[in-house]
Amino acid sequence: MKIKTIALMAGLGAVSAATLLGSCSKGDAGAAGQQAPTLQTLTVERSNSTLEKSYPAILRGKTDIAIRPQVTGFITKVHVDEGQHVRKGQVLFTLDQVQFQAAVEQAQAAVNAARTAVTSAQITADNKKHLLDKNIISQSDWQLADNQLASAKAQLANAQAALTSARKNLAYTTVTSPSDGVVGSIPNREGSLASPSSAQPLTTVSDNSEMYAYFSLTEKDLLEMTDGGRRPMAEAVKAMPEVMLTLADGTRYPIEGRVATVSGVLDNSTGSASVRALFANPSGMLRSGNTGQVAIPVQADSAIVIPQKATFELQDLKYVYTLNDSNKTVATAIKVLPENDGKNYVVVSGLNPGDRIVTEGIGTTVRADMVVNPAAPAAEQAPAPAAAN
Repeated sequence: MKIKTIALMAGLGAVSAATLLGSCSKGDAGAAGQQAPTLQTLTVERSNSTLEKSYPAILRGKTDIAIRPQVTGFITKVHVDEGQHVRKGQVLFTLDQVQFQAAVEQAQAAVNAARTAVTSAQITADNKKHLLDKNIISQSDWQLADNQLASAKAQLANAQAALTSARKNLAYTTVTSPSDGVVGSIPNREGSLASPSSAQPLTTVSDNSEMYAYFSLTEKDLLEMTDGGRRPMAEAVKAMPEVMLTLADGTRYPIEGRVATVSGVLDNSTGSASVRALFANPSGMLRSGNTGQVAIPVQADSAIVIPQKATFELQDLKYVYTLNDSNKTVATAIKVLPENDGKNYVVVSGLNPGDRIVTEGIGTTVRADMVVNPAAPAAEQAPAPAAAN
């Protein structure tokens, strides 16, 4: 009986052990399944791609003219408002004209007096000449009269010049726009003293029909443009593609522009040259003083392009996780072009066509020597079938 009992207990123990091992085996399998998450991957291929290299820019009107008075006087009338479109010759400000009108009248009186003096001197000189011809007076008497006539004429000329100056000064009290454009800020209003020496102008008139975007290119950029100096800069500028403008709020300006000029002198402090791009502004959307980014297209032919989200950095080097034949991740160093559009990189070394890289979970889920279940990127996945009614 004891032997049968022991045998029965041994059999039950064997069954329990088998059951436990089976349970552990299933648990291990479940754990292994959790260690192989499904992540999006990308098989890299060569393709032609256009990226953008962006540069900070500041916008200026085609002409930004500071409006300053040419005479000193109190502002009696402001005829325009800030942001108003004005035409060439339109009146902007009127200064106090009283003293300048008085100066004109005084100068006119001086001209009249000088003209009368010339007339009197002319009569005297003519009479003296007649008496000289009859040998009634001496040569010196006539010469004295002729000198007085010349002096009177000179005084008349001075008086006429003073009148012209006074009229000009009176005209300067009406300040007009030198060109078509948009009125800037107006710091001084009626009653303020305006002077040519004032630190602030009366306003600024900006011709915004076309806008200049100023940005800088490095010496390396300039060398690339000119093929290392093998072709003239003017030819390189002419061959540049149209450029785009991204505004301060991130929106893209709908009209493309062109690079117009590149400064011939490098700034020693920055090692860069000033560049000017021209953008049409028919709607007046752009204003002088706006900031943004000028984007220059960069063509990459037969290049490997990968999303930036698939990369990570370690000690100033860029890496991606490639998959080997066992779908295990391998940290792979890559080199990329400095030009990028903020979303993609052009890879110059480290990857070959056909390599698979992980594009999801970089920096959070994925680590080296990790088995994953590769999935196509979301954009490449087939849409789910519609549910039947």
